[in-house]
Amino acid sequence: MPALIELSGIERIFHLGDSEVHALRHLELSIAAGEYVAVMGPSGSGKSTLLNLLGLLDHPNIGIYRLEGRDVTTLSPEEQARVRSERIGFVFQSFHLVPRLTAAENIALPMTLAGIEPAQRAKRVEQALKDYGLADRASHRPDQLSGGQRQRVAIARATIMQPAMILADEPTGNLDRATGEEVMRLLEELNQRGVTLIVVTHDTTLGARARRQLLMEDGELRHDSKVQEPHEHNGTREAKQKRVCLLVFRCVRCARCG
Repeated sequence: MPALIELSGIERIFHLGDSEVHALRHLELSIAAGEYVAVMGPSGSGKSTLLNLLGLLDHPNIGIYRLEGRDVTTLSPEEQARVRSERIGFVFQSFHLVPRLTAAENIALPMTLAGIEPAQRAKRVEQALKDYGLADRASHRPDQLSGGQRQRVAIARATIMQPAMILADEPTGNLDRATGEEVMRLLEELNQRGVTLIVVTHDTTLGARARRQLLMEDGELRHDSKVQEPHEHNGTREAKQKRVCLLVFRCVRCARCG
């Protein structure tokens, strides 16, 4: 498959007083369209910085980011916002729904900002509410929804513009196990339809579900493991989780020992 994402020589440096913090170092990465990738590593490893960069919420100090073959590092803020709106969907741990808007209005928000005409918005929102089992919650505000329902609204909002990829930051972090499993199945169904899915997580169980794991440490990509399509039976999933745990342990230990 052609590359959806290409990062070349990426460096992200933050200045804190007289100190420099290298959040990303010498990053080279290619992700094909339709991949399912987990980005893992300890706190401060660069996971969130990478996610923000991929989502055009931040920019590198050095290097080139190509999205669908287009260099997006040189775009104006307005052009980046347009690409972000049309090609990238976000799912966050804390949902980030607008409190005063209903479920239907939250889902419609990206289309409203993009200037899509009301009749088309209404039709697409109605279908999304049905697809995500939210038809009877359309007029409810976020504080009237359960955690699982809020995350389903967030996923519907993330996909309403039919993006090329979804960036999910700890998407099950605020959910119980059963609800988290439901949310992951929704995201994985989208991936099976061809949407590139990139999940940032500390959870090795969650990371093991992906077909590819990227392990970050001190701003560097320490390991890139492409895993074969997982089978559904528990033995295989448990074995995958053990392999991922071992990779994370080795990665962190080697980085700390130098």
